[in-house]
Amino acid sequence: MSDLVSFETIGAIAIVTFTNPPRGYMNAAQVAQLGEIVDQLAEDDTVRVVIFTGGVPGVFVRHYDVAEIVAVAGHIKVSGGTEEQMMAAGQRGNAISAVFDRVDRMPKPTIAAINGFAQGGGFEFALCCDIRIAESGDYRIGLPETNIGIFPGAGGTERLPRLIGQARALELILRGRTVGPDEARQLGMVHEVATGPALDRAKAIAMEFVTMPARGIAEAKALVKLGAEKSLDDASGHARGRFSVLISSDEEAVDAMQAFLDGGEDINKRRDA
Repeated sequence: MSDLVSFETIGAIAIVTFTNPPRGYMNAAQVAQLGEIVDQLAEDDTVRVVIFTGGVPGVFVRHYDVAEIVAVAGHIKVSGGTEEQMMAAGQRGNAISAVFDRVDRMPKPTIAAINGFAQGGGFEFALCCDIRIAESGDYRIGLPETNIGIFPGAGGTERLPRLIGQARALELILRGRTVGPDEARQLGMVHEVATGPALDRAKAIAMEFVTMPARGIAEAKALVKLGAEKSLDDASGHARGRFSVLISSDEEAVDAMQAFLDGGEDINKRRDA
């Protein structure tokens, strides 16, 4: 099987590239390869940041392969499963949701360097990343599934409203409307539009993380994710406990705080990488 996803490491930064020419669709084989890479990078303590980008010119991930969805529809129909069985299977998850969730919860920062079309499953994947940088250009970002009679099935109906609000997400999802990079930034779908290659900007941001103690970042990410699922009181109590655990056991954090005290007490100044 040819590589549909590849990765390289540059120091403490891993760059994962989606490579599925000519259209740049996501498919089951690519998801399986992506899962193996994600697991490997999550366990590699030398990797501090993971960047995801597209390898087909003008494409991040165009969208999921519709031919595969049609094939799955036929398989489900032939299997004769009841609606209750299908709903139960949905609760258990699938290969796509498993990989997307592992990226969402990876204990290190993730950056989507969006360098072209990021629609459907491609944008749903980008929503799992902590930071989204879009490259300037004439391409589309969003969730167009209703145009072909379906809806975003890999987290888009859940993650996009949490990101930009229900009203804006409904307008985009129901109309199947995709947007260019600048409007995506205005709507809050991406954090910024790079003036040059998105990958270059992503690398610059990644270098910021490399200079910072890893455990504090991992704890902060986990708490933000958990906080969205708990009441404010429960989430705050959990965070207070984790804070005590961190400062009592992470020597790198203590060293960083002492360096702040010794170096003029400028909290915006990062240590050298």
